Amino acid sequence: MGTSVQHALEQLKTTGVRITPQRHAILTYLVESMGHPTADDIYRALEPNFPSMSVATVYNNLKMFIEAGMVRELTYGDNSSRFDANVSDHHHVICQSCGKIEDFSYPSLEDVGVQAEKSTGFEVKGLRMELYGLCKSCQ
Repeated sequence: MGTSVQHALEQLKTTGVRITPQRHAILTYLVESMGHPTADDIYRALEPNFPSMSVATVYNNLKMFIEAGMVRELTYGDNSSRFDANVSDHHHVICQSCGKIEDFSYPSLEDVGVQAEKSTGFEVKGLRMELYGLCKSCQ
């Protein structure tokens, strides 16, 4: 796991962003949690180590990571955005009971984009598929 954090930090440096201890911690938490945390989750997890950090600090850093293309913001109709450090092509299955989100990949979904382009003339720039159900714990 450490390599992807290192890679992300190198990427940030090339964009001229200063790597503060807080940024390092937020990014590491995101990469290692893989649990699609909210900004509040991140704040609560890191606050003991960074007493001076505010929720606003977390939000501002997340916005910066999003602009740098390193983090994805997931909005699923509920009021709290979740954040995903996995920016590779993947999709999500979401528990309707507890809100847990799991990643899954399904390469043949790319064909959906091709079909959409053919039938609509759109140039498809992205695809997001969400499946809903009950996770193992909630079944």
